[in-house]
Amino acid sequence: MSGFNEESMQSYPFADRIPPSNWRLVDLEQISVDVSPGFASGKHNSNGSGVPHLRPMNVDRDGQIDLNVVKSVADSNGIELQTGDVLFNNTNSAELVGKTAVVSTREAGYCFSNHMTRIRPESGISPVFAARQLHFLWMTGYLKRRCTNHVNQASISSRTLAKTIPFLLPPAAEQTRIVAKLEELLSDLDAGVAELKAAQKKLAQYRQSLLKAAVEGALTAEWRAKHAPAETGAQLLARILAERRARWEARQLAKFAEQGKPPPKDWQKKYPEPVQPNTSGLPELPQGWVWASLDQLLVQLRSGSAETSIREPTEFPVLKSSAVRPGSIDYRALNYLSSTQSRAENQLERGDLLISRLSGSVEYVGCCAQVDQLPSHSVQYPDRLFCGKLVGHMKTLGSHIVICISGPYARAIIEKAAKSTAGHKRISLSDLHPFAIGLPSLQEAEELARHVETALGEVSRLEAAIQLALKQSTAQRQNILRAAFAGQLVPQDPSDEPASMLLERIRAERAAQAAAKKPRGRKSRETA
Repeated sequence: MSGFNEESMQSYPFADRIPPSNWRLVDLEQISVDVSPGFASGKHNSNGSGVPHLRPMNVDRDGQIDLNVVKSVADSNGIELQTGDVLFNNTNSAELVGKTAVVSTREAGYCFSNHMTRIRPESGISPVFAARQLHFLWMTGYLKRRCTNHVNQASISSRTLAKTIPFLLPPAAEQTRIVAKLEELLSDLDAGVAELKAAQKKLAQYRQSLLKAAVEGALTAEWRAKHAPAETGAQLLARILAERRARWEARQLAKFAEQGKPPPKDWQKKYPEPVQPNTSGLPELPQGWVWASLDQLLVQLRSGSAETSIREPTEFPVLKSSAVRPGSIDYRALNYLSSTQSRAENQLERGDLLISRLSGSVEYVGCCAQVDQLPSHSVQYPDRLFCGKLVGHMKTLGSHIVICISGPYARAIIEKAAKSTAGHKRISLSDLHPFAIGLPSLQEAEELARHVETALGEVSRLEAAIQLALKQSTAQRQNILRAAFAGQLVPQDPSDEPASMLLERIRAERAAQAAAKKPRGRKSRETA
């Protein structure tokens, strides 16, 4: 594997393998007519006039070019695609860089972004083979490690791709056999992955249908018809509100006692009444249920420490915002505070409700879970999480609130309320205080929680199995590609023209083209 320096071979996925004798290790410049970026297009339009302009977002994860959203530019600057060109996303966000596609006849004549590299293979080089190998080098992390940061984006230059990336080249005939076998194996694999993702989608739909039935009371309709609870949801709410006020009064009296002062006249009138529930657009509740606001069911809802935490362990762990997901808390997702940053009031207690306040993705804003069992060590919560203290009936009431906040109505309200700030989506206390919770009797809430816990446990088990199968599919894909580019996927044919002869022919054709383009010398001009 000569011709490349130690840096270029470091972590190369085939560095420890000897390729077949009729293969060669080359760089893309040796086997490409052109390796170059597109151009910064300036102003786009969506009216279809001008030249269609492809951008990184047009290349999907399956190596296809998505033309559903294609903008146009006034002029291509002479940089246009041809059928068989390979497009590689070389600069953009992490989820877009590394995606690779082969240009078909429908995209011929399009221009493309300067965040993409166009590789135009020489005759005898399969575009699909080149695209698959480039994408494999990205999947293994080899190309990713050669990226630099460019305006907060990953970037690998066209020049780096052209000159410093080792590329394994088999004979032209073997390229054709490899591509045919790859298409066969990967098509079967893709079909299996599509089925897994369809099952994954159905489970997500079932989860939402289950939660919808739970918060509307349909899930426990049969139970409700057979059981008469000791108190209705309205009576339970009245009891909670009375206890909420009693706790406030007890705290106020304790403060007066600490100050050595008698309670002032009409001090009870200063009680801050909780916000009423916002029920606009919500369905009618079953008989015996009542709407309650989150504010009515809690004695406190606040965010935690705003101190900057670190990763190095200390005696004062604090949860990351990512620790909270619908119905669960990962106590391993921790950062740490110093002793001066630690605050006793931010300490988690059994029965607390945690709600994620902000996230880079709106789907993780408003995730809710209850602190059921504390870890062996004390843990605090950060300002990225809201912590709510329940009035009473901690386990049952907390479980019911988590179910309601995880349901489809709640998600629609939260995602609509979430505002964008500094690259994050976030909600505020004012969004949560009037949040409506359909409150049944305690007995029905217990029955409902049992149903949901059993059903969601099975859903989680199936989702984990699907996730494992998808992970195995990714590993299998890499194994197939690794075998393809190591010369182990299809049999070797001694009659194949070796890659060395293909390279020699490319060099000869380039030399002939260069000679034809040379200006005629003085003697030639005089003779003419």
